[in-house]
Amino acid sequence: MAVISRGEPTLGPDHTGLIVFDMLNVFIKPKDNPQKRAFLKQHNIIANIKQVLAAARRAGLTSFYPAAGYEADGSDVVLDRLTDTDMELRPWKLDQPRTIIPRSAHGQQVIAELKPAKGDVYFPKHRWSAFYATDLEFQLKMRNIDTIVIVGGSTDVGVASTAFAARDMDLGLVIVRGACFSTRGPNNDFFLDRVFPRMGRVLSVDETVKLMLAGAKKK
Repeated sequence: MAVISRGEPTLGPDHTGLIVFDMLNVFIKPKDNPQKRAFLKQHNIIANIKQVLAAARRAGLTSFYPAAGYEADGSDVVLDRLTDTDMELRPWKLDQPRTIIPRSAHGQQVIAELKPAKGDVYFPKHRWSAFYATDLEFQLKMRNIDTIVIVGGSTDVGVASTAFAARDMDLGLVIVRGACFSTRGPNNDFFLDRVFPRMGRVLSVDETVKLMLAGAKKK
């Protein structure tokens, strides 16, 4: 695969797609979590993703929007999975109920700043990976896309799961530093520094934008 692993790299629309991962109201603008909203603002996450998305659209890339969510009755989620902790690494208390993320019209919408445009692909997912039990692989193949750029969060959950799946499908992979996030301690930097460089490219927002626009000019 010559597109990003050997020779002069490009991220043009002829072979590249952008994955905007789980940038949904339920995750990004939770009313009950002002600390998370402050964290995202402090690290310019939305602004950085918006910059990458604008470049992708200018260059003619297709953007894909995997959206997490489960049925209100929990029929499509495993509630009795044995884990040591909850998602925030807090040990489970005896008889503590497991929570799910129910679907709602507002919660499952992409935040207004990053909403899909005509030609973009929005699709539901039921597990961490954007590939598992979805038609993302099919959508990529139909567009001759062999390289994906991932932005969004969480880095250590859905982004990582999707990146591992993409690697095993022999897809070219770019993770954008500054446009992915995790609020769980050092997890974001650990994956960007120690895991993803062995699977693909870890690029800055500016580097990603430059390669998208350069690829568009070469098309």
